[in-house]
Amino acid sequence: MSGQVLVLGGTGEARRLAAALVAGGADVLSSLAGRVADPALPEGGVRVGGFGGADGLAGWLAEHRPRAVVDATHPFAARITASAAVAAARTGVPLLRLQRPGWTRGPGDRWTYVDSLDEAAGAVRDAGSVLLTTGRQGVGAFAGLTGRVLVRSVDPPDEPLPARAVLLLARGPFAVDDEVALMREHGVEVVVTKDSGGAMTEAKLAAARALGLPVVLVRRPPLPAGVEVVATVAEAVAWTKRLRWTGAGTEDGPSWTR
Repeated sequence: MSGQVLVLGGTGEARRLAAALVAGGADVLSSLAGRVADPALPEGGVRVGGFGGADGLAGWLAEHRPRAVVDATHPFAARITASAAVAAARTGVPLLRLQRPGWTRGPGDRWTYVDSLDEAAGAVRDAGSVLLTTGRQGVGAFAGLTGRVLVRSVDPPDEPLPARAVLLLARGPFAVDDEVALMREHGVEVVVTKDSGGAMTEAKLAAARALGLPVVLVRRPPLPAGVEVVATVAEAVAWTKRLRWTGAGTEDGPSWTR
């Protein structure tokens, strides 16, 4: 049994959590899905590549018996979040979800929430120029758009692009003035994004507000029932410190608990 904390990462929160835990003397292993070509690496140990779904992760947890798992993946990484919940419950390893809050609508914002990328595509089907910032996965939902679509992502999408797409590869953070200039240059009429939250890419919302542009936001997927959730790195660090060794767990062996 180890005192290691497994951080399911790939986000800024995950990197800050790993740094805070390492600074406090914890043994940390960050797991990255490997979907980004040149990811920013966190402090501590790093593994790259998936576990093979809930069964694969459960097998890894049963073999390595970490002190805890902190799921700090992207708010839209629903598959790994669901797998983590199943695997942790099966093996008795404590699980925490670290998830930043979504964005909050302010005065002047013209936001419309939708439940899926397909619904977002339908909401902008008549727009002449769209700024699409939903990431490279799921871009195929917008392939049928006939207007100009500025597709911004960190890495090139693998899915079909709209016929009049302009691909812009870029990684945040972005400045509001730069976002305003980008939208003016391309004559953007509407912005489409996911409700990811955080400051890294929030500038596009401020730019849309300044230009009076509507924004279509895809709602986050629901979290698995029964998983404890915190919003800050400090809360996650405090949670790991409250864990204690019980010597009792599931059929796979003893575990830590709160």
